Amino acid sequence: MSAAAQNNRRLAPRQSAERAGWTAAQARAAFRDGLCEQTSGMAYGHAQANLIIVPKALAFDVLLFTQRNPKPCPVLGVLDAGETAGPLLVDGDIRTDVPRYVVYENGEKVDEPTDIRAWWRNDLVTFIVGCSFTFEAALRAGGIAIGHIDQGVNVPMYRTTRRCASAGSMTGPLVVSMRAIPSSQIADAVRITSRYPAVHGAPVHVGNPAELGIHDLQRPDFGDPVIIPESHIPVFWACGVTPQAAVMETRPELAIGHAPGHMLITDARDSDYLVP
Repeated sequence: MSAAAQNNRRLAPRQSAERAGWTAAQARAAFRDGLCEQTSGMAYGHAQANLIIVPKALAFDVLLFTQRNPKPCPVLGVLDAGETAGPLLVDGDIRTDVPRYVVYENGEKVDEPTDIRAWWRNDLVTFIVGCSFTFEAALRAGGIAIGHIDQGVNVPMYRTTRRCASAGSMTGPLVVSMRAIPSSQIADAVRITSRYPAVHGAPVHVGNPAELGIHDLQRPDFGDPVIIPESHIPVFWACGVTPQAAVMETRPELAIGHAPGHMLITDARDSDYLVP
């Protein structure tokens, strides 16, 4: 098991249930106080989100990139330059309320802090992007087990050979998250997740990972490998880490994201993004 997986070892049932019962504000307060854990299954019912934070000079390119690539980059909200709170995190602080961040300089990872106040600038614009953790509660309610939650590790994520539509200086590959689904429940998983288009919606691929350029499911680019039981099929959803992959390729002078799997827990409800 990777070091990240060991750090995110399975929670005891009581502890896991306690985390699931938190409100968004309670979860953010715990992160602010130093708790650092991946957030899948936490604060049940509250929508989770990806982050990409860039200087204002790059913000239009990022906005255009998200509009041209809505499947991996569904924008739920944008904070203006220097803003640290908004409707999705009332009484929160975007600089402290995520369990772990990733800081990039010229496309290179230079820090993974739990607090980005030391990196904060008044010209930074925050994009809050939908996350597939939001529809996991609906999958579980539909009787579909989620392997990485049951195994107590981070969801596996992979760079693919599919290219996103470029926008200005922003260019990069599609990143996907993978959940292994019993073959008898794949149609249900597609139906359930398709009702959440604001948080990636239906899968982008089912089955053979090589068709996405993924050659070893046990070596994800982000997150942790999971055990895939027999009769389960890998199913891939567009992933909100895609903008960070673009940052690595585009190499702006500064960009900040969430550490994969360590999401912003918003005040919005999962049900806010459910369509009939």
